[in-house]
Amino acid sequence: MTVSSIITLIIYLMVAAMMIGIGISQFRSSSPVGFYSGEKPPKEDELTNVQAWNQKHGMMWLVYGIIILFSYAAGYIIGDSILCLIPLLGGLIVPIIVMIWYHHKLIRIYKKL
Repeated sequence: MTVSSIITLIIYLMVAAMMIGIGISQFRSSSPVGFYSGEKPPKEDELTNVQAWNQKHGMMWLVYGIIILFSYAAGYIIGDSILCLIPLLGGLIVPIIVMIWYHHKLIRIYKKL
């Protein structure tokens, strides 16, 4: 394992730990959580089920942290070639697009009209 691989591993572990930490805190929160995109979280009276809202957002962030770990593992298995960038970057960028879509889906499900 080279120095650059160790540094990359440390960075990926720190980022994954932050995402998992966000997920755990959102999963356990009693007040409505936000998406961390700059928008303010909805008020309790704007949601049909605050607990389900928080748990689904928390699971979303937990899964993102796990995907980050798997993307590093896949990139490490591929080795030192340009192809290792596919899982390394794909595991960071593609889930964000899916998370934005899922957040908007949760808004449609849990936000009162």
